[in-house]
Amino acid sequence: MSFAKRMSQLGTENAFAVAARAAKHQADGHTVYPFHLGDLNFASPEHIKEATIKALHDNKTGYCPAAGILPLRAALAEEINLTRGTKYSPENILIQPGGKPVIGKFLLSFMNENDEVLFPNPGFPIYESQIEFLGGVAVPYSFKQTEQGYSIDLEKLEACITPRTRLIIINDFHNPTGSECTQEEREKLAHIILKHKLIALIDEAYFDIRYEGKSTSILSLPEMDKHCVMLYTFSKKFAMTGWRVGALVAPLKYMESMARLNVNMESCTSHFSQYGALAALTGDTKPTEDMLKTLKKRRDTAVSMLNTITGIHCPSPASAFYLFPEVTGLMQKKGFSKYDTFSEDLLIKTGISLCTRAHFGKILPHEQTGTDKNKFFVRLAYSGIDEENIVKALNILKSYAE
Repeated sequence: MSFAKRMSQLGTENAFAVAARAAKHQADGHTVYPFHLGDLNFASPEHIKEATIKALHDNKTGYCPAAGILPLRAALAEEINLTRGTKYSPENILIQPGGKPVIGKFLLSFMNENDEVLFPNPGFPIYESQIEFLGGVAVPYSFKQTEQGYSIDLEKLEACITPRTRLIIINDFHNPTGSECTQEEREKLAHIILKHKLIALIDEAYFDIRYEGKSTSILSLPEMDKHCVMLYTFSKKFAMTGWRVGALVAPLKYMESMARLNVNMESCTSHFSQYGALAALTGDTKPTEDMLKTLKKRRDTAVSMLNTITGIHCPSPASAFYLFPEVTGLMQKKGFSKYDTFSEDLLIKTGISLCTRAHFGKILPHEQTGTDKNKFFVRLAYSGIDEENIVKALNILKSYAE
């Protein structure tokens, strides 16, 4: 037997491959400092677990509506409206087994074979994987460095649009760079969406992971709620990565058809876990507030230390829990011109396990100039490593660099 042709188009989330390599290194008796995976080393809050256990004892173990239980959909609509200035109702929401299924269902619903889909690169690798797996043409748009960090190159993005372009994926509060759009950039993106009659997936998985200021959404702009599908996840804000609960939020005219995807694919998100998600939205906010304070300390410590290391420059993003420092000088000093050999050397000699730019989409032509102007970047996730070990790891990195 041989696999269907589409299987050759299916990519992966490369951070898991890095995690497997780190686990082997640790199993061989070495210390590993895990900066690679965007998981959280915080326990899910007790009131969420207690609500889930109660739901189990109340026999919430059978099927429930494919769209999700009404109390959860109502609470989530209220939360999104409050934080994003929208006017969604429970009928605009489909509960999902995590955030990832929203990506595939968005593409299945709106992308025909050979349609072009704009997606961020560097970016979450599942975007490109799902576009190509489902028969679309993945068209990357890129970022440029700014004084604050990184921003979408909107001029190049619009230049990529052709008559075959149907969809765009926007990951505001961005993985891997931690960057976010300014209000002006959101307005320009909204203009592009309307001008070219695109349908947009707005991935705001890290909307609530915020240390300064206030998050705002492109969905609050006029007409955007009619042209956008939103990805919401409980994983990050509530330390529920393994629970696999998320939501798809979309205009009412799409909901009946998209709900049929739930029926066909998983029937429903697990019944009892939805009561845990409901408790997350309606219960004590202190665990989230405490987690954000801890994450902010980790960010500040890591950024401060990284910027003392020769050959590294690291912006300090106000959202998400990723750093995306430029390491061009360090790699050149150590004699590396390829990411894989550099990251392996780093793991062996320092125990630091991280992802590189190469783990977040194919390297773009303008990044392959073949000259000494090439720039190199890595991603450090500080969500799964405590401050004490951040300090230990980055002191070792400083010694490695010097």
